[in-house]
Amino acid sequence: MRLTRCHVDAPLQVGAEIVLPEDTANHLLRVMRLREGDACVLFNGDGHDYSAEVTVAGKREARVRIGAVQRMDNESPLRITLLQGIARGEKMDLILQKATELGVAAVIPVNAERTEVKLDAARTEKRLAHWHTVIVSACGQSGRARVPSLVPPQNLQAAAQGLPADTLKLTLDPQGEHRLASLEAAPAGGVVIAIGPEGGWSPRDRQALQDAGFQGLQLGPRILRTETAGLAAIAALQARLGDL
Repeated sequence: MRLTRCHVDAPLQVGAEIVLPEDTANHLLRVMRLREGDACVLFNGDGHDYSAEVTVAGKREARVRIGAVQRMDNESPLRITLLQGIARGEKMDLILQKATELGVAAVIPVNAERTEVKLDAARTEKRLAHWHTVIVSACGQSGRARVPSLVPPQNLQAAAQGLPADTLKLTLDPQGEHRLASLEAAPAGGVVIAIGPEGGWSPRDRQALQDAGFQGLQLGPRILRTETAGLAAIAALQARLGDL
């Protein structure tokens, strides 16, 4: 039987008894109906799973005792960074959820010329927290013990120019110079795949990407929506250079 698995943003140590955060406690006790003596699995992003047992299942407090630790070795050998034009609501959630399941290592949300979502400082903070929750939940479901990094939204040009030099920088282009078959090995810095927002990259966006060293990748003759393009590209890259 598969045990319920939850993220806890706290240090975990074998033999320790910890108080569960309210959201984690609510999920384990109210949603999954765990009781005292029941087992679960916790992770905090350090690359390990921690088996635990519920010791207190009260209305005001929930506690678990950590019983054992297991190193998880299910991260892809290919480090993929998704540079994603911010999409609306559920589309962005879907992208983040599935990209995490497919093994992406980092996500950089960007504001492009045709980005339809306009976020002020307050909305950005709330949206970033929500996106982090989506990613953490996807890690819990998929068995990942390392949480992909997520940075605050950036201007496309700044994000593109700020990437390490030892990465292979790609964006989808039906006339691009690269095909999957031409990719023999990823550089040490991994791969960055840039995906436009709902309206696609504008000519100025494409020039900014080109100036930053991005190259075109052909991924079939059809135009893909933003919620499809990144996931298809990640899956294809994982199949070619990663662990799919």
